[in-house]
Amino acid sequence: MPDSYNGMAVPKDGSRIAYKDARIQVPPNPIIPFIEGDGTGRDIWKASVRVFDSAVERAYQGKRRVVWYEIFAGEKAKAKFNDWLPQDSVDAIREFRVSIKGPLTTPVGGGIRSLNVTLRQVLDLYSCIRPVKYYKGTPSPVKNPERMDVVIFRENTEDVYAGVEWEQGTPEAAKLIEFLNKEMLKGSRCEPTLASASSPFRFSRRSAWCAWRFSTRSKVDAKR
Repeated sequence: MPDSYNGMAVPKDGSRIAYKDARIQVPPNPIIPFIEGDGTGRDIWKASVRVFDSAVERAYQGKRRVVWYEIFAGEKAKAKFNDWLPQDSVDAIREFRVSIKGPLTTPVGGGIRSLNVTLRQVLDLYSCIRPVKYYKGTPSPVKNPERMDVVIFRENTEDVYAGVEWEQGTPEAAKLIEFLNKEMLKGSRCEPTLASASSPFRFSRRSAWCAWRFSTRSKVDAKR
């Protein structure tokens, strides 16, 4: 393991999360990289880290703690390294397995449509997993919120996130429009701004498998 990423020394008072025998192994003092984020992200992080640390302290009575390790992306990375998403940051996320980030800006006029989507694609984080559960005492607009206990699995890198789109008036858009009109639509006239939302079968299958595997391990019903 490297001693530093982005010129920032790896904390010596923490340990990396390991993976062995098909199981995640979390030490008492895991090193977790964080990206502070842009805009409100900086303020959100300052408040959030206090909540995280307090929750861990209360849950484990001081026997466990998170060792935070800052890495960079977004405006802060651009200012320090002239790079919106340094490779060192990606490498650190891979090395330590678990990380957290604040909201990141979308660079204007420069090769990356969205840093958030780019991170998902580079790291192949193909499934967005959203647990939905009601906690007694919290306000709710539904009649029986206590019955709500579901986990949603959503495509995270393909479909609209693939960024397959062409602006109206460009040669690429004209070429595709010509193909659609001549070969596919047969006589209809198509002249839109074009975007393609597709998810190849192998990507759809692994997303479905992720949800199915969770449901079988959790002994819950899986519904499409």
